[in-house]
Amino acid sequence: MARFHVGYTQGVFDMFHIGHLNLLRQAKELCDFLVVGVNSDELVRSYKKKETVVSGKNRAEIVRSIKYVDQCDIVYSLDKFEQWKRYRFEAVFIGDDWKGNKRWIETEKELEKVGAAVMYLSYTSGISSTFLREEEKNAVKEGK
Repeated sequence: MARFHVGYTQGVFDMFHIGHLNLLRQAKELCDFLVVGVNSDELVRSYKKKETVVSGKNRAEIVRSIKYVDQCDIVYSLDKFEQWKRYRFEAVFIGDDWKGNKRWIETEKELEKVGAAVMYLSYTSGISSTFLREEEKNAVKEGK
C-alpha cells in the first residue's frame, strides 16, 4: 500500500533517460496517484540559461506515456507551494542529490505548514541530460 495518496514531482525530463525513469518508478511506489510537472521551455530558459533538446510539448507527451505517471502537465514555475495549491499533493519527490540545498530546505519548511512532505529519492549516479549532451558532442558520427 502506498504511503501517500497524491504525490508530485517536477523536472525538465529532457533527453529522457534511465535516471528519469528510476525517479518516476520510485515516486509511484510511494503514492497512489502521481502527478508530474514538466518544466516549460520558457521556464527552463529562464533558470538554466539554455535551450532544451526536446520541446516541452514533446517532453510532456513522453512523460505522460510512462506507466508510473497518472497525470502530466507542463508547468511554468519552480515554486512547489504554487504547485501544491494546484494539485494538493501530500508529498513532493526529488532526487537525493538535492538534499541539503538551501532552496529545498526552504521548500521543506513551507510545505510542512500545509502537511506535505519532501521525499528525497535515490539519485541515479552517472547519468544526466547534461552528461548525455556532452557524450553527443564527443560521439563518433556515422560516415565520418
